[in-house]
Amino acid sequence: MTDNQDWNAASEVAENFVSQWNGNEPGGCVIGFDLSGLRFASSGGVESLSTYMPFTPKSVVRYASVTKHVFCAMVLENSDLIGFDDPLGKHIAELQSPLCDVTVGQALDMSGGLPDVRECLSLLGLSVYTETKAASLLDYLSRMKRLNFEPGNEVSYSNTGYRLVEAALERKGLRFDDFVQERIAQPLGIVLKAPDVWNDPVAGLVPGYWKSERGWQLSSAGLHISASGSLAGSAEALVRWLQALLNGEQEFTGVLSKLSAERPMADGRMSEYGLGLRWSHLGDRRFIGHGGSHPGYKTYFMLDPESGTGFAVVSNREDTNGFKIALECMAALTELSLPKPTTNLPDGLYVTETGPWWLEINGSSCTFIDADDTLYDDGDGWASSRSASSPVRLRWEDGALVGEVGHALRRFKPVGQHDVPSALSGRWSSEEGAEFVIEGDILSMGVGPTRQSMPLKALGNGRALFTLNDGPWTKRICLNLLDQDRLELVSSRARMVEYRRSI
Repeated sequence: MTDNQDWNAASEVAENFVSQWNGNEPGGCVIGFDLSGLRFASSGGVESLSTYMPFTPKSVVRYASVTKHVFCAMVLENSDLIGFDDPLGKHIAELQSPLCDVTVGQALDMSGGLPDVRECLSLLGLSVYTETKAASLLDYLSRMKRLNFEPGNEVSYSNTGYRLVEAALERKGLRFDDFVQERIAQPLGIVLKAPDVWNDPVAGLVPGYWKSERGWQLSSAGLHISASGSLAGSAEALVRWLQALLNGEQEFTGVLSKLSAERPMADGRMSEYGLGLRWSHLGDRRFIGHGGSHPGYKTYFMLDPESGTGFAVVSNREDTNGFKIALECMAALTELSLPKPTTNLPDGLYVTETGPWWLEINGSSCTFIDADDTLYDDGDGWASSRSASSPVRLRWEDGALVGEVGHALRRFKPVGQHDVPSALSGRWSSEEGAEFVIEGDILSMGVGPTRQSMPLKALGNGRALFTLNDGPWTKRICLNLLDQDRLELVSSRARMVEYRRSI
């Protein structure tokens, strides 16, 4: 155990955050803990805007992607049935190349280039509220013939690998929720549940909320959730599981080390995104954690295996920054300095010479094909996201931003002034039956009252941006003309949805 621990300071940081969640709006809870138990629990806001019952450490929320490391623990336990070096096609025969060649490990460590299903559906014009089922989604994936990038060459977040590995385990008779109940919930005496779809009842689950111009709105989602983000429970239940991981209880000895181990990339470099866990830095020290985001829910935890301490953040509101809360609590506890956001890169919109790779700088905020990160001073003119799941490292050099994004080399130049190419005008259709129309600088997508007409912002060389509104989400999509009659729509997690000109 480390001696320099200031739990009072950490508690004050947590209380400052939760005190901003008033008694008439959604809220959340922050818990600080060590191996002996809870050191503090701070809550604010309410569970429901119908009952106005206070949010507590026992309030049940959707953990979202905090699920991932739990599922990976299940995969580790069944490595005799499915190996991390196995190609996905060994277990899901209907997958086509190149998806079938991605390994199980790459599918789980974000280096596989697998397109994210939810973002693919957005690029087909399907709303977050559109209901989809596991079997039809697997059929859809089996028709794919492109990846986001060559496996092992980049790190970019996607949920699809977890969906596919879960399907592989189910074909062997192993269900994720059975593992959760039999290996974790029952032995530890906690309540956890991994429902398949949003509308499955979960005991005690509080509503999630997102804020629109009209005020707080109830959240919902139609996507079959999968083991990428299906787990639900309270802050207390999450903490009890994390303590068991830190302590190696219930035959989980050494599992945390295996889950958090750095993963090799194709060129031999190591990625700090492991198996459902990522490393974060404070000074010269590293901490393990992961976040989760569903419409209306945000979750994060951060652990210090060296001292057996940690923080868990759960909430039923879309605007919670769980990583910021956990990181500042850990900094206060360990008396380490927080990294300082940098503003040493010129503001503006940038794009690579060719391809759909655009980037925007606004102060310390960096947006790369619509994925947002804060940049920090990394010395010698470099700015870094310090993020294992969305790594960015850039500097200004000879009138351009140069460096790495997702561990891939990139060079971005200011966009400048361009007109939308007349070659884009017309009707465009995908093999999945989706279509949109471009007339001048307006792209129209959708049917009847769901139809959206969106202005195009030209980026040059047959590329343009448009903004798609979908419930709680606002997404900027890049349109990239591949040839006269073929183009692709590109978002951060789905970079391969193609459309062809309709005749």
